[in-house]
Amino acid sequence: MGFVTNMLNSFLEYLQIEKNYSQYTVVCYEKDIQIFIDFLTAENIQSLNEVTYADARNFLTTLHKKQYAKRSIARKISTLRSFYRYLHREEFVSENPFALVSLPKKEHKNPRFLYQEEMEALFQVCDVSTPMGQRNQAIVELMYATGIRVSECVAIKLADIDFSAQTILVTGKRNKQRYVPFGSYAKIALQTYINEGRIHLLQKSQSHTNALFLNHRGTALTARGIRLILDKLVKQTAENIHITPHMFRHTFATHLLNEGADLRTVQELLGHEHLSTTQIYTHVTKDRLKAVYMNHHPRA
Repeated sequence: MGFVTNMLNSFLEYLQIEKNYSQYTVVCYEKDIQIFIDFLTAENIQSLNEVTYADARNFLTTLHKKQYAKRSIARKISTLRSFYRYLHREEFVSENPFALVSLPKKEHKNPRFLYQEEMEALFQVCDVSTPMGQRNQAIVELMYATGIRVSECVAIKLADIDFSAQTILVTGKRNKQRYVPFGSYAKIALQTYINEGRIHLLQKSQSHTNALFLNHRGTALTARGIRLILDKLVKQTAENIHITPHMFRHTFATHLLNEGADLRTVQELLGHEHLSTTQIYTHVTKDRLKAVYMNHHPRA
């Protein structure tokens, strides 16, 4: 399988350099393709060019038997379709066996968001008299105020923040940049952290970094670090909820739409390329409107 590994590495390099995909996305592609390579080994298929449409269907069946979620299966098939499209373009294979494999229908789940009371519990739990507490407060306030992705949050540099205009230059997927506004609560939390907590954390490191958010060692915080921070904060509240960084993004969009923001504005703030991606939040707001109606209308 040495040749297969070389082809995989060539494809991943293409995604990074030509397609400008993020490191996280490239790793996801690699994991999906590796599962397929393991399947080929189990089926004693020696070459990528030997794979037929029947083999592709067999792989799909295998994923179903292993009880992968429909969304996960769809992503894997989409990944392999792109992989073979690249191999065909580079003339490593003669055809794309995944070209005609239909994707499983996506499960339509409304995004989980936090209610205002749940957000307030998080805002109150940070000990802002400590450097770590100031940092955590700034993270929570900023992610709710802007709806940015966790990858975008850890990539923010000090120079990206304009306090006079109350905007942040955010670098999103495929290095697309956008300016996102933030409110007074986030402004106060950020200024407190930058002027106090961050200076203290930076002293723990021998190097200098322009990264906004630092870990306890004084180096740049990672996406995994933010997830761990949120887990700890939730445990300190009385709320029995599971929080992911992406839920702040869902909450940001849902609360804006609930308060009357138009869909196009929310799309631009979130950095969505297509309006259809943003429209998922309209289902959430419709459910809320229906619940309000049923609870308050005299004739409901």
